Amino acid sequence: MSRVVFVLVPGLHLLDLAGPAQVFSTAADVGHDHPLSYVADQPDVATHQGVGLRAETSWPELTPADLVVVPGWRSPHLAGSGHLERRTLDRIAAHHAAGGTVASICAGADALGRAGLLDGRRCTTHHDVQDELARRYPRAQLIPDVLYVEDDRVVTSAGIASGIDLALHLIAVAHGPAVAARVARQMVVYARRNGHEQQSSAMLRHRAHLSDAVHRVQDRIDAGFTEPLPLTELAAAAGVSERTLTRRFEAATGQTPLRYQQLLRVERAEHLIGHGATVEAAARAVGFGDARMLRRLRSRVPVI
Repeated sequence: MSRVVFVLVPGLHLLDLAGPAQVFSTAADVGHDHPLSYVADQPDVATHQGVGLRAETSWPELTPADLVVVPGWRSPHLAGSGHLERRTLDRIAAHHAAGGTVASICAGADALGRAGLLDGRRCTTHHDVQDELARRYPRAQLIPDVLYVEDDRVVTSAGIASGIDLALHLIAVAHGPAVAARVARQMVVYARRNGHEQQSSAMLRHRAHLSDAVHRVQDRIDAGFTEPLPLTELAAAAGVSERTLTRRFEAATGQTPLRYQQLLRVERAEHLIGHGATVEAAARAVGFGDARMLRRLRSRVPVI
């Protein structure tokens, strides 16, 4: 993922646009730049909230690494709403055909359907219009009541704030869950993934809290979980005593700092083993002296 292009539809919801745009601009603040572009059929775009927006009518040159996002708009029905010219819909479809990723927020899924990108794919949208979306695109497989769905570089999300979840997911895919967690922390939001399943990474599962001291310690553990990390060093990073750190860490995450580090090690070891490494090699790679501790922890730690 490199450039992010937002396709602005008349009557769009501000948060459908501003939420994901904030995620990508915050990622730039922490060292992962994604230039943002805003295109539309007409240069002046009215929003449902009454704020006028200005967009480009010519698209930037895109590569398969770029992302195209269609924010949603306010309408009780999809039919007859969210007007986009045929050339814009064809441009969205062409980007996907060239290997790029396209995404939608809320009713924006209808634009992807008109572009022919929902046929044969799983998708979702806001619960108010999900039944209509299913009727309009019977070849699509609509998944109700989830935050977002990804299928073959077509990513659709539910209503309004779920665009933030979708964007955090794309940041995690591009740069890793630790970066997504850092962006979520900067924005003071929960780092969620699909609403119907647990986070797929311990780095995200245990970040749904607002303790800045604990986040600082998690940042240190995430960056060096294969290394020995004495509690004294972690407490110094948080600026608190060892006893206070342990208490705050458990209250925020449900884990001790050591247990959290072990979760990360086991999760990484499972990944290596799944890609052909032996248990012994995986144990050494994640910082265990031998495979005995890894085997013992694997028998106790549920890996999602």
